[in-house]
Amino acid sequence: MKEQLTVSLLQTELAWEDPSANFGYLDRMLQRLQPGQTNLLILPEMFTTGFSMNAPCLAEPTKGRAYQWMAEKAAHLQAVVTGSIIAEVNGQYYNRLLWVRPDGTFSHYDKRHLFTLAGEEKVYQPGQTHLLTELKGWTIMPLICYDLRFPVWSRNTMGYDLLIYVANWPSKRRNAWKSLLVARAIENQAYTIGVNRVGEDGNGFPHAGDTSILDYAGDPLLQAADVESVFTVSLDPEKQDEFRRKLRFLDDRDTFELR
Repeated sequence: MKEQLTVSLLQTELAWEDPSANFGYLDRMLQRLQPGQTNLLILPEMFTTGFSMNAPCLAEPTKGRAYQWMAEKAAHLQAVVTGSIIAEVNGQYYNRLLWVRPDGTFSHYDKRHLFTLAGEEKVYQPGQTHLLTELKGWTIMPLICYDLRFPVWSRNTMGYDLLIYVANWPSKRRNAWKSLLVARAIENQAYTIGVNRVGEDGNGFPHAGDTSILDYAGDPLLQAADVESVFTVSLDPEKQDEFRRKLRFLDDRDTFELR
């Protein structure tokens, strides 16, 4: 049975290609979260480096330094910690989201849609499968940034309750970010979270944040300004379940096959 789920979203500037600086800065920001205060902490895409194509110099094993840091935070906070990193597996690179639990166990999701405008597909391997994971009775599907533009990949055919996007989404396309988050929430009748960064990256691209939580009807529960902060919100499963019972739009979904 689903319980109330408390989520914390960390919106921050990221030091360019400098994991040590980012770990130190995130440590300081997370001092405001106390153990037991949240069930899930969500970090931006490539939170240790910024959105870099310099994988040969920055990649680490899946259970490397970033995982160790996330596992320590998860154990301390007694919460799941998630965000994406640059991972290396058998000489290949992935934009890999880690879902790290308080007991140190973890799952991962590799970004499916690689951002061709930045040449991401030339450096990283695309993911092939979704990650569906459970927390406090909720079924949760985390995705990464550019995946937001592709509704078929995000489609709620698996019965999830919460859809998450971690991102480095630039300011120049902030209208698309905000609009597509609303669209994904409405069409999937699911709480939808988008966690973005702020500040300018090493390529000179500014990011406005706009970290958001939308409910199952696309109405905002949180829309963050262009600030660094940790935002904590509790999600009510009963309201979503009641909404879905009254408006059974998901029953009328088209069937399709992904290739």
